[in-house]
Amino acid sequence: MSKENNISKGLLIGFLAGGAIGAILALLYAPKSGKELRSDIREKTDEYIDEAEKYLAEAHGKAKELINEGKKRGEKIIADAKGKADVLLKDAEKLFTDAKDKAGNYVADGKETLDSETSKLKNAFKAGVDAYKDKKNT
Repeated sequence: MSKENNISKGLLIGFLAGGAIGAILALLYAPKSGKELRSDIREKTDEYIDEAEKYLAEAHGKAKELINEGKKRGEKIIADAKGKADVLLKDAEKLFTDAKDKAGNYVADGKETLDSETSKLKNAFKAGVDAYKDKKNT
């Protein structure tokens, strides 16, 4: 942006300086009286000043537009990023909840299996003890 601004300023200064020098030279070589010549120089100077002010006003307006457009784009990018971050957080929470539920289910299934196998083992052990006692008593 500053590079373009410097180029614009240089171009404006070159244009104004070249125009002013050309106008002055044209007026100096024109066959007019000193009073008419000074009047013409004053008029041309006023015209160039008016043109320079118009150009600067336009440049200022365009700069404001560019700044506002940049701000709007920046705000849109930030809003989009926030939206995407929210979606990612929700997805992460869902994955965490699903993983937690699955882990809970695996633990519950494992506990049921362990209880079932423990019960079978106790019954088998009791049956073994009872069989041993029956054998011993007979």
